[in-house]
Amino acid sequence: IGLLALLPATHRVAAPAQLEGIVQRAVVAPMQAYVAESSRRAGDVVRAGEVLGVLEDADLRLEARKWQAKRTQHSKELRAAMAVSDRSQVRVLQAQVDQADAELSLIKEQLRRTRLLAPFDGVVTHGDLSQALGSLVERGEVLFEVAPLDNYRIILEVKSSDIGFVEPGQMGRLTLQAMPGRHIPLNVERVTPIATADERGSFFRVEATLESDGTGLRPGMDGVAKIDVGSRSLLWIWTHSIVDWIRLAWWAWVP
Repeated sequence: IGLLALLPATHRVAAPAQLEGIVQRAVVAPMQAYVAESSRRAGDVVRAGEVLGVLEDADLRLEARKWQAKRTQHSKELRAAMAVSDRSQVRVLQAQVDQADAELSLIKEQLRRTRLLAPFDGVVTHGDLSQALGSLVERGEVLFEVAPLDNYRIILEVKSSDIGFVEPGQMGRLTLQAMPGRHIPLNVERVTPIATADERGSFFRVEATLESDGTGLRPGMDGVAKIDVGSRSLLWIWTHSIVDWIRLAWWAWVP
């Protein structure tokens, strides 16, 4: 016991961790429409401007033809009014032509947005319209999420009993379930002072950055991270959690 109390070792805080893209861009439905095509789904690597899916545009094209016909009619009436120098009628018809032009510009923009495009090079982390062809989507509904392939952050869920040891600037390592033999160095960047609780207990969100290239990594991969938080004796490292639990239980029990 005396030897364990004197022998120093690195104290590490272990926590579940998950990879996230530093930027996650949502591709949303620009209007209420039906799904016409699905080109990509979650897990696919895409290029900037690549089509992810297409929404039905038949109604918009009919609306465009209607406003084009109205514009043609108002233009003819405008020329007739200008021929007889009817100024009041010219102003009214000119306003109607401008309205038709505005409606056509709006419909043209909506037609352009029916093609859902990737905002940048990356991987689709959420979304699969192949199972929703012909279904109705609402305006603002998130259809896809895209994250970059070369810019990640690590999200750790540190237990409330260990959060006091973690500080920005500390180093550690991450091991992913998909790559158990690879230890990825990380650097703690931010400790969020807000706890979340679930059936496992209470956790604090800690953000860290990779200290190496992200070759072979994908957003959503999870594993276990260990943060080096200082040097302690082996006896303290092995027993401090039990001692802390006893102290807390004693404090709660003593009147």
